Amino acid sequence: MSSSPTGSVAISIPIEGMTCASCVGRVEKALKAVPGVNKASVNLATERADITFDGVPNVEAAVQAVQKSGYSVASSTIELSVTGMTCASCVGRVEKALKAVPGVSNATVNLATERAQISAAGGTSPEALIQAVARAGYEAQVISGDTSNTDAVAERQAVELKSLRRALTIATLFALPVFIMEMGAHLVPAFHHVIAKSIGTQNSWYIQFVLSSIVLFGPGLRFFRKGIPALLRGAPDMNSLVAVGTSAAYTYSVVATFASGLLPAGTVNVYYEAAAVIVALILLGRYMEARAKGNTSEAIKRLLGLQAKTARVMRDAATLEVPIEEVVAGELIEVRPGERIPVDGEVVDGNSFIDESMISGEPVPVEKKPGSEVVGGTVNQNGALTFRATKVGNDTVLAQIIRMVEQAQGSKLPIQAMVDRITMWFVPAVMAAAALTFVIWLSFGPDPALTFALVNAVAVLIIACPCAMGLATPTSIMVGTGRAAQMGVLFRKGEALQSLKDARVVAVDKTGTLTKGRPELTDLIVAPGFERSVVLGKVATVEAKSEHPIAQAIVDAAKAQKIALGAIEQFESITGFGVSARVDGDVVEIGADRFMRELGLDVEAFSADAARLGDEGKTPLYAAINGRLAAMIAVADPIKETTAAAIQALHGLGLKVAMITGDNRRTGEAIARQLGIDEVVAEVLPDGKVEAVQRLKKRYGPIAYVGDGINDAPALAEADVGLAIGTGTDIAIEAADVVLMSGDLGGVPNAIALSKATIRNIKQNLFWAFAYNAALIPVAAGLLYPVNGNLLSPVFAAGAMALSSVFVLTNALRLRGYVAPFAVKA
Repeated sequence: MSSSPTGSVAISIPIEGMTCASCVGRVEKALKAVPGVNKASVNLATERADITFDGVPNVEAAVQAVQKSGYSVASSTIELSVTGMTCASCVGRVEKALKAVPGVSNATVNLATERAQISAAGGTSPEALIQAVARAGYEAQVISGDTSNTDAVAERQAVELKSLRRALTIATLFALPVFIMEMGAHLVPAFHHVIAKSIGTQNSWYIQFVLSSIVLFGPGLRFFRKGIPALLRGAPDMNSLVAVGTSAAYTYSVVATFASGLLPAGTVNVYYEAAAVIVALILLGRYMEARAKGNTSEAIKRLLGLQAKTARVMRDAATLEVPIEEVVAGELIEVRPGERIPVDGEVVDGNSFIDESMISGEPVPVEKKPGSEVVGGTVNQNGALTFRATKVGNDTVLAQIIRMVEQAQGSKLPIQAMVDRITMWFVPAVMAAAALTFVIWLSFGPDPALTFALVNAVAVLIIACPCAMGLATPTSIMVGTGRAAQMGVLFRKGEALQSLKDARVVAVDKTGTLTKGRPELTDLIVAPGFERSVVLGKVATVEAKSEHPIAQAIVDAAKAQKIALGAIEQFESITGFGVSARVDGDVVEIGADRFMRELGLDVEAFSADAARLGDEGKTPLYAAINGRLAAMIAVADPIKETTAAAIQALHGLGLKVAMITGDNRRTGEAIARQLGIDEVVAEVLPDGKVEAVQRLKKRYGPIAYVGDGINDAPALAEADVGLAIGTGTDIAIEAADVVLMSGDLGGVPNAIALSKATIRNIKQNLFWAFAYNAALIPVAAGLLYPVNGNLLSPVFAAGAMALSSVFVLTNALRLRGYVAPFAVKA
């Protein structure tokens, strides 16, 4: 970035997709049309645009202009860990500072996670972002992709908690005598006489001065170190309110103690207890808040706890135990019963059952044998396994889950936009309200007017709580997304947490979502005079020559029943009819009913069963052996065991369920009747799913789409919320907003119910935060004094302020124990 004396600012952004001079012209024209741009120069060779703005550069508008002209801007996402933030005002300051860095198109800061996510044009320096945060009065460092950052955050939180505990202990130790000496004398007249006769009132003030000075300039110094510089920068925060309020009470008391002649008659009072106890109470609130914030990230800590520390690797004919960081993809790893799987891999030897509940949310152990995939972090149960590492480090499923949860927890929901606008101006407004309170009481209050003015102004400063407003949304998001991860539901995008609750219809892909995605032999009805195992063996022998999924299902059924395949010859595929071959000397012919009729065979004997299979959505096949009708066969993609219960649960949430399938209408409607699906969109080609989603959205309203395949990716992106089955393709998962690790539809009602619960929790927090400030700031200003003659003591104001943040955090933590009312198990 460069700037000129006239106030113009120049930035440079990288542009992708330009191929000729015409492209350059189009981009320059688009950029020059952006408000505030007085010059734009695009270079085809360097693929960069140099833009000069009048005043503050609007990078986001420039990026949008380039995109609308048909090109893209190379961008990157940078994550920073930001320390020193204490309230919602801090969040606004940091965001404003980051957005002012040239090249930054967007920046979101999360108070609860202490993280900043910045979208910036390629080439934007992380150092520039860190310096911008530093100028705003905070510290930042770049977050890399590994889990050590999470460990560092946890360590920093532990250090902060220890520091607060020590500060709170000291503050309480010295503030308590001050409170007893001053408030005890007010509340118990006899105690006042004891002090007056023993040490004297003036001496008691000297003692209070010493003790409160220790509190303010010891444990309370943290408020001054952060609050006063913020105030001088014209960006006051929560610390500024505490610093100004306590210093006002303390300074007034010091004057009353050592230079009482400077004060009007009747106003010589001390408020050491207010200054000291306010610091102690706010430290108590900060301590409780820090403990609660640590609990909100419990889900991440649990996920990190799933990682094995070492792995038993086979190297050079020896088995070595090495740190998990040193495992290389392709190496063979041994796992004993009861041990955690260290990394992702594929079993090459051994049989066992593995507890995958920490990943999928499903409690039933999964059988593993050679060829099965294993996931790092899961627990091997009763057998020894040897597997080949396929994914290590940040590429493992567990690492990706942790990354998804962290990103979702750090995101901002649309509901927070209004909160951010209010909190940006909240602290300055409170300081103005406190000043106005002081002036009004000093001008119109009863005698001693100065005392009334001081007490009420300090109460206004202390009772205001921007912390509660800043924590209301992010803490609920953190706990809600963390609880979702424990249930096997991963929110890849935080916005989906809010959008999902508004869904009115859930559209589902059939194959692999409602069904297992693997055809199985469901029916084998044998004609009189034939033996079932013999027929299955001969049919499977013929079908073994075919690669069709239906043929493979028949072969798998024969293998499962340990039926040996025979010798085959003269195999022939008859297009449009079926297949035939000679098996162990017998002629075997397999095909649809028209093939049997072509052979002169009557299938009427199976008509009743054929009708039943048709109603079940299955298409029957027939087998003839040596010219005689031998059997009717049905192969189908079985419905998952949890599907019917999941659809019932979705209906319980008041949602419509639609199935989108490429099957014929009769098959689709048969499955819909079986499962209670409301609407069927049948005979849809892969590229027609987007149009189907659009039609359903127009008819019902906001739509959630559930799919698992590559051909589902466009529909997942088109829907208001896309949910991908975790066992599906990477492309589908990348296009989705939510990932269901359980691999079935059961996660959908759980995700929707949790979305509703989380947003409800956020609204409760926001109501409390705004209602608290709206109700108690006027009370602190003395609004009730004309009615009942009572004023709110600054000490009680500090207590109320401390508890307000704790209430918000405690309410958010209730989501940790959330139990999905529509839990679906097989």
